[in-house]
Amino acid sequence: MRHITITDMRVRIVNVPVKATHSHGSGDVSAIRSVVLELVADSGHTGWGEASPWPVFTGTAEASAAALNTHLRPHVVGANALRREQIMAAADRVVVRCSEAKAALEMALLDVVGKTLGLSVGQLIGGRRRNSVPVSFTVANPVFEEDMEIIAHLYGSGVRIFKLKTGFRDHRFDIMRLEKIRETYDEGVDLRIDYNQGLKAVDAIRTLRDMEPFRLGFIEQPTPRDNLEALAAISAAIDTPVMADESVFNPREALVAAQMRLTDIFSLKVMKSGGIARAQEIAAIAGAAGIGVYGGCMFETGLAHLAGAHLVSALPEIDLGCEFYMPTYYAKDDILTEPFPIRNGAVHIPEDPGLGIEVDTDKLDQYTVETLAAPA
Repeated sequence: MRHITITDMRVRIVNVPVKATHSHGSGDVSAIRSVVLELVADSGHTGWGEASPWPVFTGTAEASAAALNTHLRPHVVGANALRREQIMAAADRVVVRCSEAKAALEMALLDVVGKTLGLSVGQLIGGRRRNSVPVSFTVANPVFEEDMEIIAHLYGSGVRIFKLKTGFRDHRFDIMRLEKIRETYDEGVDLRIDYNQGLKAVDAIRTLRDMEPFRLGFIEQPTPRDNLEALAAISAAIDTPVMADESVFNPREALVAAQMRLTDIFSLKVMKSGGIARAQEIAAIAGAAGIGVYGGCMFETGLAHLAGAHLVSALPEIDLGCEFYMPTYYAKDDILTEPFPIRNGAVHIPEDPGLGIEVDTDKLDQYTVETLAAPA
């Protein structure tokens, strides 16, 4: 088959309710607000993609929707979906940044091609190296007693990795939470923390040294993304591995980070990097430099999580788990026809063609807050 022509595309903004507010060093989140892209092909198949931005991190759902509907549409409708890299190159030319919009486009192209050819996304991007990946749950409820109840429930279901969002209240609050979890579970959990850029460089090392006795798996993005020198100094000064998230968005930033030995680990995100292909490039740079890779996410439905699951299934560099927990443990509902596959503390990668699980169009309609009309 030489042609799979995209005949139509539809763009919606959705708002999915969540069970609790999650607090971070850079702000609070109380809903999953994302953009769902639908591509229809002449093969009779539909490909789905999701753009899940965060205003304080990369941008807004409205900007992603406009990028897809206005700027990218002319380069998609009528195009051959098999020429994915050509389409993505055009997307980079016509609109700057908007990484989540580009991730949604690539995701939907992979989905429709996979369904047409009878191949999973994992097969299309190089073939799976693993069938499951341990899942990490993010502890970010400002009401810590509620989080302890959730941790107990998840521990009982097999989850053993927990990441605390730190820096959104005072240092004593963070210490108290770490003490309580270690007292309760001792070495039975892999415990990590994430500041989301919440520390000032001037006292970050002193603050983080207080955290080291809790035997943390890593400390994520303690200081602002642009202060690379501070992040490198922190990584050199403390024993706990440091992970870059906001400081490494794309392959170029990954190369600079590797050259500077900025951190010990990169957080890899389909949304942040602008799609699976760019995320694979970042992972390859990390692997060549001996830097660890972790499967991160934004505030996503199960749709975007499927793309992340296929990505981590194909990467040789993934060795620290993933945080694809949102539709299972954080959202009140999802837009997939069946539950996102988490069992016994791990994400199990679907094997069916495309992303592997279909979108429930009734649920999609229920949570749609805006459908964008094609420009005249």
